[in-house]
Amino acid sequence: MPVNKKHDEFYTLDMESGWEVPPGYPSGIKQKILSGALDEVNKSGTRTRLLKFDPGVYTTKPFVHDYWEEVFLFSGDLTVGNDENGEGGEGFTPNTYAVRPPGAFHGPFKSNGGCILLEIHYYDPV
Repeated sequence: MPVNKKHDEFYTLDMESGWEVPPGYPSGIKQKILSGALDEVNKSGTRTRLLKFDPGVYTTKPFVHDYWEEVFLFSGDLTVGNDENGEGGEGFTPNTYAVRPPGAFHGPFKSNGGCILLEIHYYDPV
């Protein structure tokens, strides 16, 4: 199965534009796709993205998906396991990493001061 990412050497990212709210996320969480694409219908592909939380934004339910996910907290703060009101959970600071197999429940998430995550998503090769 070929990888759907093009060869890109170092270049400066425009951190101001190109952000969009992923489907099913609150408006204060935005993604910027850096490379590739994930085809969730045909269960193929790989993508690398930045995910940005505005200060005070939180999700209310755990996430689960059928692809692998690797997450690196690049900047800011992230709380994992808050309740539906954004209370509680365990806080993390930059240089924190997680890898999740398909089917792993994770979250909900919040960020008090805002954060940027680097995420890599991919399906197992057939």
